[in-house]
Amino acid sequence: MKNTGAYLFIIATLLLAIVFCAGCTGSTTATQPSPATTAVAVSSGTTTITDGFGRSVEVPANPQTLVCSGSGCLRYVVYLGGQDKIVGVDSQEKKDQPFEARAYAIANPQFKSMPLIGEMRGKDDPEKIVGISPDLVFKTGATGQPSATSAGDADTLQDKTGIPVVAFPYGSLRTDAEKTELSSSLRLMGKTLGKEARAEELIAYIDEVTADLEKRTKDIPADQQKTVYIGGVALSGAHGMISTEPAYPPFIMVHAKNIAGGSDAQHADVSKEVIVDGNPEYLFIDVSTIQLDNDGAIGELRTNPAFGGLTAVKNGNVYGVLPYNFYNTNYETVLANSYYIGKVLYPDRFADVNPEQKADEIYTMFVGKPALSDINKNYKNLGFAKITIS
Repeated sequence: MKNTGAYLFIIATLLLAIVFCAGCTGSTTATQPSPATTAVAVSSGTTTITDGFGRSVEVPANPQTLVCSGSGCLRYVVYLGGQDKIVGVDSQEKKDQPFEARAYAIANPQFKSMPLIGEMRGKDDPEKIVGISPDLVFKTGATGQPSATSAGDADTLQDKTGIPVVAFPYGSLRTDAEKTELSSSLRLMGKTLGKEARAEELIAYIDEVTADLEKRTKDIPADQQKTVYIGGVALSGAHGMISTEPAYPPFIMVHAKNIAGGSDAQHADVSKEVIVDGNPEYLFIDVSTIQLDNDGAIGELRTNPAFGGLTAVKNGNVYGVLPYNFYNTNYETVLANSYYIGKVLYPDRFADVNPEQKADEIYTMFVGKPALSDINKNYKNLGFAKITIS
């Protein structure tokens, strides 16, 4: 009997131990969810933002894939370092461009092989976007141009695809209001992508560069400011000598007198008489003009007797600058051109600046790589160079 009692005691003890251990195992499983469960919980989270047109949009808290609709939209994503999230592009990004001036595209050749979401300038194909199934769509267009986007455009695309669409105005460096749009749009995209710090870094850099240009030239007396004209300005393609910008930002930033100035307009075609009567001391040519027959504006300076009599032509003060209107504004090229123009007009005030080195510093800040050489070689290396008219 003693042996039987001992045996029962041992059995009971073992059963209790098994039950206890089973309880411990169950507790561990309940309090430590698997990695897969955690990932699902994070990826299924959403947040609500107010986009650039005041629309309330529910977006993924951590979007992993996205597409961009409209001219310039993809450029902003590259500025923020989000290009790895792109899973589709519009037709502009898939073209072979013999005259390529977009630093963001040069820095990201992989865009050309990505699936198509629709045609350029925001002419989206909702079925193609649904087929790609991104987490998010960003949408913008050239401020003040027919291709500009709106709240209604964003609502329509969102309704057709069932995918969140975050829209914003593109902005510019021409006016204070459009500079605010630029900063606000970068912050909006930064918040949506979890790249707030990068957005603030880039905004601060733009402010730093523009402040430097202002400091160098703001005290030049009005009667000593150089008179200038920019011809051959690109806008939805190449143009000739009369194509210009009344509010050409580089001229404003270095306090040069634009003979075609007087408005905030992005683009204007002026008469030849405006150029001849204004008789600028310095002529700058947007080298995108060489896509036209006889090198466009450069050919006009060589063959038109009226232009041949200009002071700038007779004194050899004709210079090439890089195109920055290429599928909307390439802000990095605006700033790079400003330093080059400043160096030409006021060499004593830019004595410490090497325009080529400064340009590549700017390109690297915006798109992660130097791009001056790659862009300039597409335009016969006429950018940042004196152009011979003879």
